[in-house]
Amino acid sequence: MTHDPRPIRADLEPGGLRLDRDRLARKLKALPPDAPVVVMIHGWRYAPGIARDCPHGSILSLDPAPEDRRAVSWPRHLGLDGTQGLGVALGWNARCDPWRAHLRAWQTGDALAEIVRNVHDRTGRGVQVIAHSMGARVALAALPLVEPGQITRLILLAAAETRDRAQRALQTPAGRAAEIINVTTRENDLFDACFEWGIHLGCRTSIGQGLGRSVPNWRDLWIDQPETLKVLAALGHPLSDPPRRICHWSPYLRPGTIALYRALIDGRISIADLPLGRPGRRWSRLVLGARGFRIIPGPTPLGRA
Repeated sequence: MTHDPRPIRADLEPGGLRLDRDRLARKLKALPPDAPVVVMIHGWRYAPGIARDCPHGSILSLDPAPEDRRAVSWPRHLGLDGTQGLGVALGWNARCDPWRAHLRAWQTGDALAEIVRNVHDRTGRGVQVIAHSMGARVALAALPLVEPGQITRLILLAAAETRDRAQRALQTPAGRAAEIINVTTRENDLFDACFEWGIHLGCRTSIGQGLGRSVPNWRDLWIDQPETLKVLAALGHPLSDPPRRICHWSPYLRPGTIALYRALIDGRISIADLPLGRPGRRWSRLVLGARGFRIIPGPTPLGRA
């Protein structure tokens, strides 16, 4: 049979999750035992099957349209070709106003949990998740719905979710067992502010500002801060300059970022290797010479006393 490197397509439709379970089973059977299974989740304004807004023709595709300046192939650059790792591309209808998308993202957590249980029931494998913007809300919504170890790692990019929701997800059995890397940057401050005030009327703080507390299995990774960049470069993962000072897509468009996530996914670096730092002053990316950052030695690696 000819090898098909495309990710497994999964879409949440009005009637429920649409997933090619037979193809998923074949791909899982052919996958090496130590190869990762990764669910990829888009954010706001994408919707499956809608022309230029379909995520399966954009960031979740092996070959995005070259004219789409915000598209870079996640499965290609993460090595999810069905041999080194298997990608599952989860699409949901986020082409609507942000308030409805916010609600739909939480509801889509059920679909993600169904995918995770399907993979685990077939193979006993844990699943990793990488998600952007409101896709991070989908990822966190699934944690209360799965068993510990069924989701092993979340990589959240410019996440559109609140601290209180994230903390509740972390308090679940699956949340305590998973690693969460919250990739954030002051380039996203404007979008965080719109999320906090437009949806939550200023009563909630986004995890784009960090979790606000120290949790062993959670790491806020401030990719705009000089000391973080020094540590990442020493790990062999230098990041180029961001595309602009205000950018919601910087956590995956910035050259070097996806290579970093690939190293986390395949285990070449661990959460314990990542710097534990404090953010710069909010809005500091709008002025030169951002201040207020200091680096803190990393905690004891997970699983050790």
